[in-house]
Amino acid sequence: MRKGRVMKLWVAAGLTAALTITAVLGAVPGKSPEVASAAVSGELSRVMVHDPSIIADKDGTYYVFGSHITTAKSTDLANWTICSNGYKTPNNTHFGDLSQNLAKSFQWAGKDDADCKGGYAVWAPDVFWNENYINKDGSKGAYMMYYSVSSTYCRSAIGYAVSKQIDKGYEYAGTIVYSGFTKVSAFDKNSKVDKIYTNTNIYGLIADGTLKDGYNNNWSSGANYNTDYAPNAIDPTIFSDTDGRLWMTYGSWSGGIYLLELNPQTGEAIYPGKNGKTNDGRVIDEYFGTRIAGGHTISGEGPFILYDKETDYYYLYVTYEFLDSVSGYNMRLFRSKTPQGPYLDAAGNNAVLNSSKDDHNKIGIKVMGNYEFENNPKAYKSPGHNSALIDKDGQRYLFYHTRFSNSGEYFELRVHQQFINEKGWPVTAVYENRGDSISKTGYTEKEIVGTYEFINHGTASNGSSVTASEKIVLKADGTIDGNVVGTWKQKDNSYLATFVINGVTYYGVFFKQHDESYDHNQTMTFTAIGENNETVWGVRNDSFESDGDDLDEELQEGTLIEQPSGEFYEVTKAGNNPTASYFEPKNKKVTKVDIPAKVKLEGKTYKVTSISPNAFKGCKKLKTVTIGSNVSSIGKQAFYNCSALKKIIIKTTKLKASTIGKNAFRGVPKSAAVQAPKSKETQYVKFLKSKGLGK
Repeated sequence: MRKGRVMKLWVAAGLTAALTITAVLGAVPGKSPEVASAAVSGELSRVMVHDPSIIADKDGTYYVFGSHITTAKSTDLANWTICSNGYKTPNNTHFGDLSQNLAKSFQWAGKDDADCKGGYAVWAPDVFWNENYINKDGSKGAYMMYYSVSSTYCRSAIGYAVSKQIDKGYEYAGTIVYSGFTKVSAFDKNSKVDKIYTNTNIYGLIADGTLKDGYNNNWSSGANYNTDYAPNAIDPTIFSDTDGRLWMTYGSWSGGIYLLELNPQTGEAIYPGKNGKTNDGRVIDEYFGTRIAGGHTISGEGPFILYDKETDYYYLYVTYEFLDSVSGYNMRLFRSKTPQGPYLDAAGNNAVLNSSKDDHNKIGIKVMGNYEFENNPKAYKSPGHNSALIDKDGQRYLFYHTRFSNSGEYFELRVHQQFINEKGWPVTAVYENRGDSISKTGYTEKEIVGTYEFINHGTASNGSSVTASEKIVLKADGTIDGNVVGTWKQKDNSYLATFVINGVTYYGVFFKQHDESYDHNQTMTFTAIGENNETVWGVRNDSFESDGDDLDEELQEGTLIEQPSGEFYEVTKAGNNPTASYFEPKNKKVTKVDIPAKVKLEGKTYKVTSISPNAFKGCKKLKTVTIGSNVSSIGKQAFYNCSALKKIIIKTTKLKASTIGKNAFRGVPKSAAVQAPKSKETQYVKFLKSKGLGK
């Protein structure tokens, strides 16, 4: 979990003072003929809700509950208003006297402590109606809010509170999972909380025999919490299975995403009680539950599980990477026939990682990443930490927060419709929800055939870069031409569609919906998921021309091009099959860099085949670098004196000792982990050491 530093700033800034925003980008006075036919037209009332968790109330009102006790409501899933007052206390909208009400959770984390010194950190709540809960007065039924409090990247806790009203009156009921504890007395910086496990509920659970295996030494070693194995206790979400059993999934980075059963009458955890393994080899921890995704400190947080009666699958969403606007936060999708898993992606990969060397970018369907269509007022960046809903009418929706280009860390809630493809996966509509209805009998050839903006979200995390749309043409003969080639087909009397693009089959839908242009025009779109975990989108735009379509001049060798991210590339080969070198990052303070396999420069795609001499020389804060699959040479002193570099991920198989320059890795610590293709890992470590690694 890496949320602390960014989210702390929002608290200090008094975020709740400006949480409802009237959209001005894309707004239009009055209604065009196209807009008038939409269920929701004109300007939308937008809100800033981070980590949104959706619930449809009995009266038809929809609520999203988010971090920092920020809640919004809507009656149309398009216009939203804030109905909370953040951390205000007393007279907190949801909790009354916040400090007193959640005092038992705050004893461990989340109030004036360590990373939240001077404030609070109440994150990612989930609310649901539990008809089986027994209230203090003996009556049945309550709204239950499971929330997390956090003080560091691993010291957190999950508690719950109950109310008979959805938006107020929540009373503390218990704290059920703690993380960040140690076996001996220990303290974090700027904290008076002793992390010894006897200050959690674990001591009592061992004493009363609930945890039959006693203290698990995998949890911590002395004064250090084992984040490779044990989770960070945040981001809880609740769901029921087909047998009526109640479950909570939770976790962030650290030891991964876990699943824990709950008592529906009390809300308390039903701990496994003994350590073990699932039939497919996943961890069952006596306290934390069953690991269902991630692990080994690799990114992954914000889990959400939704059962779909139509497909008889449980769908698991997880978000990868850090949440800020430059780190490529992105949603992933898996599914299982049982709540306990295993959860698999479209390629059959298990969501659980085997080691810290696993490339998690290849695991999980990437729902979307950073992207921009021509009519988007700004590029979307770092969309993630989602929830999902199947409404009473069977319509499916995805809810998430997103950041934008050139907007710092500003974020907003977004809602998109979803549809089930022929392979039983939910595909996400291209544009945000305005109440458009999909044609059950499909669309005419005239509506479909034409020029499209095309985006392939791929599987890699974008970092700070944005995927721009490319030009393709869907032809009447069922072929696809342009920047990608292949075939398309719409199923008879249905919106279901199949695309074969560059040899990969994608299953999805055609959907005519209102776009995000100034006039909100209705346009044909398609969305599809491939067997390779990629999501592809298309938007019909017959006047669209790719950035490179009308270039009069070829970039010459030696030309330096600055990208929107601030990174520089040098053209190393022009003409056919052009190549480029990663020249330098945006500044010397970067902490993470992904060198891609390809980069678009002035509208043309170049293979990135080298890293320039001195490219990262003196970048003393650089911690992680990923070297793309086309890199065949690394210049001298490229990573000279990168003294904080902890992880070097090498995707290429093309490096040789002779193509790595002198002192390319001199000054990089000996402890830096080198991750490379298995067939090359030993050889590459030897190469890097010969070029200065550890010296």
